[in-house]
Amino acid sequence: MPRPVFFRPSDGWVGDIIPFERDGEFYLFYLHELRETPKPGTPWNLVVTDDFVTFDDRGVSLPAGGADEEDFNAYTGSVVDGPDGLVHLFYTAQNPNRLGADGLPLQLVAHATSADGMRSWVKHPELTFGAPAGYETADWRDPFVFRDEDKGSWRMLVAARHRDGAERRRGVIAELRSTDLRQWTPAQPFWDPRRYITHECPDVFQWGDWWYLVYSEFSESFTTRYRMARTPDGPWIVPDHDSIDGRAYYAAKTAERDGRRFFFGWIATKDGQTDDGAWQWAGTMSVLEASQRPDGSLAFGLPRELVDSFDQELPLRFAEPLPIGFTTLDGYADTISVDELPDTFYARAEIDIAPDTSETGLLLRATDDGDRSYVLRLEPRRGRVVFDRWPREKTGDAQWHVSGDVPFEIELERPCTLAPGRHTIEIVADDDILVAVIDRSVSLSTRIYGHPDGRLGFFAGEGGATLQALHVYQRAETPAP
Repeated sequence: MPRPVFFRPSDGWVGDIIPFERDGEFYLFYLHELRETPKPGTPWNLVVTDDFVTFDDRGVSLPAGGADEEDFNAYTGSVVDGPDGLVHLFYTAQNPNRLGADGLPLQLVAHATSADGMRSWVKHPELTFGAPAGYETADWRDPFVFRDEDKGSWRMLVAARHRDGAERRRGVIAELRSTDLRQWTPAQPFWDPRRYITHECPDVFQWGDWWYLVYSEFSESFTTRYRMARTPDGPWIVPDHDSIDGRAYYAAKTAERDGRRFFFGWIATKDGQTDDGAWQWAGTMSVLEASQRPDGSLAFGLPRELVDSFDQELPLRFAEPLPIGFTTLDGYADTISVDELPDTFYARAEIDIAPDTSETGLLLRATDDGDRSYVLRLEPRRGRVVFDRWPREKTGDAQWHVSGDVPFEIELERPCTLAPGRHTIEIVADDDILVAVIDRSVSLSTRIYGHPDGRLGFFAGEGGATLQALHVYQRAETPAP
């Protein structure tokens, strides 16, 4: 059978990922979620890869603390090489039975080091510290440490909340500084927009003349976003399209190799493994590669290593040969493949969009008449790509008891520039996971539970579009052991 495309441990789920690159390999520490009751402590597990295709799962790396210890849950942090020859790991320590001044579970910044190439860690509880005055004690997490050579110091960013102010606008990225990675002195807040509940998993990196701040918005939406600046001290600029992906892709953090920048996040599962289920915390690891536009803004696509791993082209026939075009100024038209799609595949479609077109795109796992399917819909008039499905949820027995007033899968919408002309859609599907990329620029990830199989279709509505080319690939079978 084909090997899995996206990493997930055999005994659990992937939470926040803490990437660290060394000698061409990515050490991907992640929060190991078991979804057991009573809930066990959360450790850091480790998986290593150099190609985003093969993964070496090394199990628990940083164990969770005991039931009475402050790091019963070892939550998100960062890893850096220290000047002392040690690798330093900073993480969030939390125990639901240890309450802070606000009556909520206390969050602390904890520290561990490794002298044996990250094979084992020594915890340093004497270096653990909590929120200083002015910050809530229950929101003091996700320490991210980086070196600022201009200032000659180490800088630690912490996802925090002010103690005072509007309840849903207290989010702040606090900052501390150190010369030895052990003693930390509070500084002025690193970023203080007074806009969000909080901004989790901060990450900062320099790329050419630009600095980037990545964070995951914990507010009215759960979305990973980024900001740009010419210096690590701002001022931070909001790019036109500031999100990395949609609701399903969360807590992305980054690492670099050979001048390439990769974003490591997780695609959330849904409760009950149904399309109508609520999003859950943790899921399956997914990697996106960023590219830098001339204006400094970022585009997102699939790593070429992942695409190249689909090495067997699969003929997918339609009733007529490509190119297939539709002109339907006030209506809808589609065509459905004769052949069914495999469970796991990579597809690349080239679609030419005529001016003033309302919608076009692909139907996935469709019935032979196209009436039931998932829908990746490009909407040029609205400047967006959305993910949809039919049939939608029924709320009763009457004809109008269908979620027809929901325009698409809420929270699965991305802004997208769709000028008339040729556009590329790339799709990777693996069982119940789907990642789509438009023009190697806009990514949209989700879960697809309800339709386990079906065909591929092309459609256009209120305008014109032509499917110029389509290639579908699958992976070779995994050799038997």
